[in-house]
Amino acid sequence: MFRDACPLVVTPAQLQVMRDGAKSAKSPELVVLDASWHMPNSPRNADQDFKRIHIPQARFLNIDRVASFHPLGLPHMMPDAAMFREFCGQMRITPSTHVVLYDTHGVFSSPRALYMFRAFGHTRSSILDGGLPGWLAHGQEYERGEPERIEESRYPLPQLDEQAVKDYDQIVANVERDPAKDPDAFYVLDARSSERFLGTSPEPRPGLSSGHMPHSISLPFSHFIESHTIPDDIAAKYTKELPATYTRLRSNQSLLSALDESLGPERAKEVLDGKRQVVASCGSGMTAGVIWLGLKMLGVEQVGIYDESWTGYAMRVGSKIEKVDLL
Repeated sequence: MFRDACPLVVTPAQLQVMRDGAKSAKSPELVVLDASWHMPNSPRNADQDFKRIHIPQARFLNIDRVASFHPLGLPHMMPDAAMFREFCGQMRITPSTHVVLYDTHGVFSSPRALYMFRAFGHTRSSILDGGLPGWLAHGQEYERGEPERIEESRYPLPQLDEQAVKDYDQIVANVERDPAKDPDAFYVLDARSSERFLGTSPEPRPGLSSGHMPHSISLPFSHFIESHTIPDDIAAKYTKELPATYTRLRSNQSLLSALDESLGPERAKEVLDGKRQVVASCGSGMTAGVIWLGLKMLGVEQVGIYDESWTGYAMRVGSKIEKVDLL
């Protein structure tokens, strides 16, 4: 259905070249989407931020709205094929469109959006490394206000890669299997902080237990990204729109080191050699996308995401939860 795949990550300079090469600002060959998302306890509003400042001709992807209904009320669940098709049509995305996604943190929620496109087979998709802050730090243009109305396009009904999304039943079945003894069990990599994983710090969602699934492995998403400071002359122009720092994806060598440190050399080699399937999880399925992206950058093919992640798992009565023994 689609042309050849595009790189997973592009730089601000590369995106500018692509923009210059597009036939027009409204060309369906390139569509830039702001996929920003903030934690529930954040005072920021991604939709309002977009209206204040965004990359020229960008459109806004509300990850919480392009999402399937969940009986537990969980946000940003993977949309069904019809919903994804409708959104792409509204954004004037065609199967040949190169979609570039970014967020206002740098690298935070855009990997989750990229995961969605890739899971539906739209391999002509990338994230912008450094996001909007990285774009502005490189002296690139911006615009404010609502984007112009565009003519919708037709998008064929895609097929979801079922291996890319794991549900609760699959996770529970895997919890009962010890990966050290069962080569068919998959590794669950938990992207939350180590304190939440161990159960020594509370979850940001009130009433939700911290801790972790049996046999899961702690790999905080922060280990896959690095912080950069916005130059003073740039920051002075955007004091209301941007934080002082932003994040970028680490180098492949740093990603390898983080993976090796968390999994250990033997398990890391299993993953890199494709001998063991990996499933990323986090608080609600958002920053698990960073783990997914990092592993994809390392050439790991068998990477899925537990869509509900810890929120869906811990909300259910009977889910097995482990915590560190402080006594």
